[in-house]
Amino acid sequence: MIELYVFPPSPRAFKVMAVATYLGIEPTLHTLDLINGDQKSPEYAALNPNMRMPTLKDGDYVLWESNAIMQYLASKRPESGLLPSDEKGRLDVTRWQFWDLAHWDPTCAVFLFENVVKSVVLKSGEPDAAAIAKATESFHRVARVLDGRLKGKKFVVGDRLTVADFSLGAPLSLAEMGRIPVEPYREIKRWYGTLRALPAWQKTQAECALPAAAAA
Repeated sequence: MIELYVFPPSPRAFKVMAVATYLGIEPTLHTLDLINGDQKSPEYAALNPNMRMPTLKDGDYVLWESNAIMQYLASKRPESGLLPSDEKGRLDVTRWQFWDLAHWDPTCAVFLFENVVKSVVLKSGEPDAAAIAKATESFHRVARVLDGRLKGKKFVVGDRLTVADFSLGAPLSLAEMGRIPVEPYREIKRWYGTLRALPAWQKTQAECALPAAAAA
């Protein structure tokens, strides 16, 4: 039985949950309350010494880092094509998942922290204008790369949906609330529209929605 430790509103939880749903894998979900510090408990720290999430447990096997978890889940259903079986195809997917961690995710995370976590979740004050300005400059630099990559392609690595799409699309599930400046990027919006139409994406979006009381 696969278990996932997650904080559902987070895009890093969203992407592993969406992949599991798409693959028809039904893990046991353990929701971590990061606000109350569940991730710092001795029991959880023994699973993930980083005290972050998500974390996967499959019997005695424990795996953390969201993109690695996604590849693990995809390997359980090789017929899905979410992780190509050929070496070059697999490395192309992995390349974009590395790019996500190095460039896309950290940039999007600033918008989500400043506009969602601070004001909606923590209720700890207004967004930091300087941080938003710096992130905006960075976002336009990386968004141009992704937008260019998507020209003439249905998905990031071509005509086939892969875990790379789930990695890169996950932050956009909060784009409106996070005020991520995606509007000028036609290809990104077209591609994300395809992802958003997936039943697995819609189901996960509902499961990861912030409680109405928090978002009010």
